Amino acid sequence: MLEALTSVKRYLADGLPADLAVGLAIAAVALPSQMATAELAGFPPAMGLIAFAAAMTGVSAIGANRFVVACADSTIAPIFASGLAGFAVAGTPAYLALSAFFAVIVGGLLLGCGLFRMGWLADLISRPVTIGFLAAIACHIVISQLPPLLGIEASNGSLPREILAVIRRLPDANPYSLMLGLGVFAVAIVAEWISPRIPGALIGNAAAAAAVYQFDLVREGVGVLGPTALEFPRLQFPLIGIDDLVQTAPLAFVTTAIILVQTAATSRAFPPVKGESARINRDFAGMGAANVMAGLFGTFPVDASPPLSGLAAQTGGRSKLAGLTAATLVLGMAAFGTPLLATVPMAGLAGTLLFVATRIILLDEMNTILWRAPGEFVLILVTFTAILLLPVGSGVAIGIVLSLLHGIWSMARPRLLIFERVPGTSIWWPPEHGFRGETLEGVLVLGFQAPLSFLNAYPFQESARQALRQSGVRPELIVLEASSIIEIDFTAAQILIEFIMECQQSRIRFAIARLESVRAAQAFERFGITEAIGESHFFHSVDEAIKALGKNPKKTNEFPEKPV
Repeated sequence: MLEALTSVKRYLADGLPADLAVGLAIAAVALPSQMATAELAGFPPAMGLIAFAAAMTGVSAIGANRFVVACADSTIAPIFASGLAGFAVAGTPAYLALSAFFAVIVGGLLLGCGLFRMGWLADLISRPVTIGFLAAIACHIVISQLPPLLGIEASNGSLPREILAVIRRLPDANPYSLMLGLGVFAVAIVAEWISPRIPGALIGNAAAAAAVYQFDLVREGVGVLGPTALEFPRLQFPLIGIDDLVQTAPLAFVTTAIILVQTAATSRAFPPVKGESARINRDFAGMGAANVMAGLFGTFPVDASPPLSGLAAQTGGRSKLAGLTAATLVLGMAAFGTPLLATVPMAGLAGTLLFVATRIILLDEMNTILWRAPGEFVLILVTFTAILLLPVGSGVAIGIVLSLLHGIWSMARPRLLIFERVPGTSIWWPPEHGFRGETLEGVLVLGFQAPLSFLNAYPFQESARQALRQSGVRPELIVLEASSIIEIDFTAAQILIEFIMECQQSRIRFAIARLESVRAAQAFERFGITEAIGESHFFHSVDEAIKALGKNPKKTNEFPEKPV
């Protein structure tokens, strides 16, 4: 009891002030970005503040990582906004209800992923596909914000049509709006360069609002938020028709997949304790609760925010109270501070989103992939192009499929290696640049550095047969170095047994060395491979197998009986 009281006293003295300061910093950065993202999602800007407060309440209640900030996110906003616009006009009551219900559905899927420990799903999308996706979303954000930045009328339609509409209306651009938007963008860039803790976007928008008020720029055609009559939403379950549910289901799965990836990446990037593994499944559940809360309060889907989460980690948040403090401050602004937002220019919010867009284009990683893995750079280009030219949901789905196909392609193309012995040792090693090993007459040591499955079983068989043909003198012994075969399925097992039978029929002994995987060893037993080879032909090392079965092998169990 005394120890608990001491801990509470220590937190009140040190931890509480730190959490309050972190909460203030998060709220200052979140205010302009949440309003801008809400506008991007087709909602009144002030609803972004409600979404933030609801999301932080949900993720704080269930999530594991105290640094993860859930909020309205510009990564997913263009995706669900463009998808839902096909079922209801943005800004209408039907659209708002559909978005809220959509958030609840996405939240339910995320809760299910956390409950059933499906954290591995986040690993199905490769890094190049993710980078291409983020770059395309950044372009969508930039193009969608050009009308408010230039002070011209927005146009709905495909991305090329939006670009053409902007070009046609360039002569009507408002120079004051452009200067205000670029000014906010510049302040945010400089503030981040000085310190990520400085709320540059908030400072820039405050200065822009002051300029609008001081110089009466509304008379010059500058668009502003104007009076915001925000009716505080009540906690209620949004209702839509069954047809809308069925039609939006594919979009819900795509949105959920993106949130899974971003949540996992954010949680792993900012661990509460260095050296500890992220508790991904619980964080998925926390993000699910955040989306459910956002939907129940009548807003839209939310996501983990890498920038805000990074701010929470860098400024030293001690507990989840930091996030709840930020939620309270933002909620207070939504309830009592909306008159202060009346003169915030729409161009300022556009400048905020332009800043956000520049943060999610990962040019350094693109350059690295281009020079080190040109084949994977193609994945970036294809994903980027698909999301730009097709509906966003379809483009994202193509990116996910490409990621899975690339993984399957990689697994299906491992090389069968002929191992060589390191001179003067008993170590057998795969050939590599600069290494010249030695071989033994009559002995062929093969290695397959991948799980054996139906994806690569036939290439394995053909490569093994080719190695046998190219060996010159027929070997007396083949040793399969199996340290990298961590799993084998039924199809691959039958192919391996077939090759073993071919060797035995040609009077070639066959042995397995270093089968270290427990799962693979159990599969060898279950599928009859052990019976086909014989238990005495399994060894802890290649050298042990050669000594037992090489030039002067033991006569017992030289060729095991073939399985019935």
